[in-house]
Amino acid sequence: MNINWYPLQIELQHWQDAQLTLPLWWRDDDAITVTPQLEKLTTMSVELGLPVHLAVIPRAAEVSLADYVSDQPTLIPVVHGWAHQNHAPTGEKKAEFRLHRPIETVTSDAAAGLAGLQGLFGDRLCPVFVPPWNRIDPEVASKLSGLGYRILSTATPRKTVFTAPGLEQVNTHLDPIDWRGTRGLVDPEKLISQIVALLQDRRTGRADNAEAFGVLTHHLVHDQDIWTFTQDLLHRLLEGPGTLWTAPRN
Repeated sequence: MNINWYPLQIELQHWQDAQLTLPLWWRDDDAITVTPQLEKLTTMSVELGLPVHLAVIPRAAEVSLADYVSDQPTLIPVVHGWAHQNHAPTGEKKAEFRLHRPIETVTSDAAAGLAGLQGLFGDRLCPVFVPPWNRIDPEVASKLSGLGYRILSTATPRKTVFTAPGLEQVNTHLDPIDWRGTRGLVDPEKLISQIVALLQDRRTGRADNAEAFGVLTHHLVHDQDIWTFTQDLLHRLLEGPGTLWTAPRN
């Protein structure tokens, strides 16, 4: 796979010339148990020196996953909804935490997710809420800090630092998977153009560079091209202006 990284190299040089830094984080969704793919993700994290915020599905999470994570300091467990179950009616985009059910039921699921994973992971768990499909109703989001969450993570550049009182927004910005097409790697040229545009917005003040730049992966469905692109991209960002960002544990 021959990839033309030159447009990104030019943009990263602009960052270095301006002595700017890029806070960088990595989120990987849908963990349930230990798999060869998870082990590969862990190895890549160690090699890069970049921790992975592992979004774990609480209802399905296995004790074996907690045992594995306890021995892997680069894996940071966070809460991925409750059951990763779609409640939207036919014709609407999938969602677990929009108001397709009574808000009391929805917030109860969010509370159960945090409590369940605290029981599994203890103080290794970070109080970050990742709604499945990156969708959540603002009314639900407003309840999260009262449940014990400190960060909400969805997708695209945030509009405000705090999405609700006591709840910071730290999103992901790049997903290399072509979900609506091949389910393989998005065309690399398109991905690199997307990254460059996002970085230009930050460098020129059109976007909030205080928000950590998030790369989103899904280890269970990666093919080799996705693994390779992700590793190469993260390596280039870390070699350039990238600085590690990790979620606080309380």
